[in-house]
Amino acid sequence: MRLVIARCSVDYTGRLNAHLPLATRLLVHKGDGSLLVHSDGGSYKPLNWMSPPCALTVEQPDEVDVEDGVIQRWRVTHAKTGDALLVRIHEIVHDTAHDLGVDPGLIKDGVEADLQRLLAEQVSVVGENLTLVRREYPTAIGPVDLLLRNDDGPGTVAIEVKRRGDIDGVEQLTRYLELLNRDPLLAPVTGVYAAQEIKPQARVLATDRGIRCLTLDYDEMKGVQSGAPRLF
Repeated sequence: MRLVIARCSVDYTGRLNAHLPLATRLLVHKGDGSLLVHSDGGSYKPLNWMSPPCALTVEQPDEVDVEDGVIQRWRVTHAKTGDALLVRIHEIVHDTAHDLGVDPGLIKDGVEADLQRLLAEQVSVVGENLTLVRREYPTAIGPVDLLLRNDDGPGTVAIEVKRRGDIDGVEQLTRYLELLNRDPLLAPVTGVYAAQEIKPQARVLATDRGIRCLTLDYDEMKGVQSGAPRLF
């Protein structure tokens, strides 16, 4: 992972256009190729970003950029959509790289782990004619929570389970789907983002990427309603 603090401007072109004027920001270039642009605010959410699969190339500034004080240009292009993130760097304040190694993955809390287990036992909540392949199905970047087989035809369903569903979870499931769809024995793989609560921004992003959102009722799945156990 490379961390660069730089005075820069950023332009995003593609399905939408966006511009960040000149300011000092943190640029995070990850080993998976993604680039995130952060300010000193907004908590964990980047101002702009490019998700994998994408590639970063370093360009020499043209005459106009040189006159404006640009010393380097980073262009990050998405391999599928052609969307591009262009970072014009005026000054590099700090530049460092670290090898983080293989991440063991997130240890889920009790409720999230229970949701995953309950959904594996009740796959009919997701849809009809689905069969569990396995929980924690492995991929090169970590396990997807559930993988289901479609008994009515070809294809599988990958499910990411969260207690509260935000944009990060959608990004995580997107990366899993990219890898799983490369396997001809699994493809086509569709995605389901399942959570007790899904934030509106996450729902919009998931819908845009063809991922279905599923709101889970934890008490109902446990067989509890209004504080009283129920058998039927």
